[in-house]
Amino acid sequence: MDKPNIVLIMADQMRGDCLSHLQHPVVETPWLDHLARDGVSFTRAYSAVPSCIPARAALMTGLSQDRHGRLGYQDRVTWNYSQTLPGVLRAHGYQTHCVGKMHVWPARNRLGYDEVELHDGYLHTERNPGIPISEHSERNDDYLTWLHRELPDADLNDSGLECNSWMARPFPYDEAYHPTNWVTRQAAAFLKRRDPTAPFFLTLSYVRPHAPLDPPRYYFDLYDRQEFDGPLHADWEQPDQPRLAQYVNTSKGKVPPLALHRALAAYYGSISHIDNQIGRFYMSLQDAGELNHTVILFVSDHGDMLGDFNLLRKSLPYEGSAHVPLILSDPGNLLNLPQGSQNQTVAELRDVMPTLLNAAGILVPAGLDGVSLLPASRGEINSLRPYLHGEHTLGVLSNQWILEGSLKYIWFSQAGREQLFDLARDPRELADLAEDAGYAGELTRLRGYLIDTLARRGDGYSDGHRLLAGTAPHNLLPSMTRQ
Repeated sequence: MDKPNIVLIMADQMRGDCLSHLQHPVVETPWLDHLARDGVSFTRAYSAVPSCIPARAALMTGLSQDRHGRLGYQDRVTWNYSQTLPGVLRAHGYQTHCVGKMHVWPARNRLGYDEVELHDGYLHTERNPGIPISEHSERNDDYLTWLHRELPDADLNDSGLECNSWMARPFPYDEAYHPTNWVTRQAAAFLKRRDPTAPFFLTLSYVRPHAPLDPPRYYFDLYDRQEFDGPLHADWEQPDQPRLAQYVNTSKGKVPPLALHRALAAYYGSISHIDNQIGRFYMSLQDAGELNHTVILFVSDHGDMLGDFNLLRKSLPYEGSAHVPLILSDPGNLLNLPQGSQNQTVAELRDVMPTLLNAAGILVPAGLDGVSLLPASRGEINSLRPYLHGEHTLGVLSNQWILEGSLKYIWFSQAGREQLFDLARDPRELADLAEDAGYAGELTRLRGYLIDTLARRGDGYSDGHRLLAGTAPHNLLPSMTRQ
């Protein structure tokens, strides 16, 4: 069989529960549901370090954070990995092309793509007047170059919305100028100018539904006039969390009810907007005669708390932040997948690279931490690893977590606080079982996994016998800081 084309579609900050085929009560995703009908929806996929940079490092390298070295969010750290997903595909004859967000450093680092049409969104580090002009986003960002040609006075901050804010309003310009539409437009254009003698690996990497929460008015209005449930709350919430979220980019606190309703409407609207644009690309792929010879994988880098437990944004161990959507679609039935199925194997972003290489018929390089999802999708294996270790540096909320089956153990490394959830019984994480005597054995076992994992890594959080609360949190492993 000739090698199939591979399309990777990424959203940014999309929760794993925001899919209508998974019975989300509000959001509508008909095109993503269509992709799931032609493949497998992995309902327990996670981002082990749930923020943009470390998540993308795992996806692009097939490595865990113990190997790619990024334990939190830190800009301007060079990406110099020896092998990447697009690089391996390119070495095996694929034409490799990316449109949209990369969030790597240097910003124009191609990571093995033949060409990158870049739009990273509003990155503070690239718009800082103190950095060299060659590093400014206006020089690095192809969407901005296009937008300034179409609308000379337009800028990313014209909506008045901060790029990590819960504030929301419709996009101030016509939908055709929205970066979501631009990604689809450029991807469809690639289909017309690609090399017809080679298979292609094409990435569509959307910045939304990450803030700014600014979908076109049609999609904002789809949800703004609806009534829907507010965020989750539980008895275990910390007493300092319910304070008013007075800063527009705060990570915790109560958002005024009407403002939170607008934020949810814009967030859901942004997802439906992306869904519509995926349909637009799907039809372009069909028109190009390549649909039935293409494998499509849809995923997000991390989720968003959306006010659950008075928490916002990402970087947290809870389901809203760490659980992501992952759909492997095979319209031409090239991979013999159980089409239309839902799979509960615990997957992680590091598994994307070996999965797509496996789909392309390419031997997966030795040394990857990720595992192909194809055998699991066919029911040939039930588990990819004994447990999943996740973490994120986040100041006083710096966290480590272990996921074993349906049990999730959380340790907040600064205060030493522990939590335990049984997701099979309590998928919304409303009941903290850390002090439940009936789960004492499970708590001890999962804590032991974390003690052993961190002791092997040797970066100060464990001495091999106990967890060391108060260890200074760090965004990078020592091997990264010595670059």
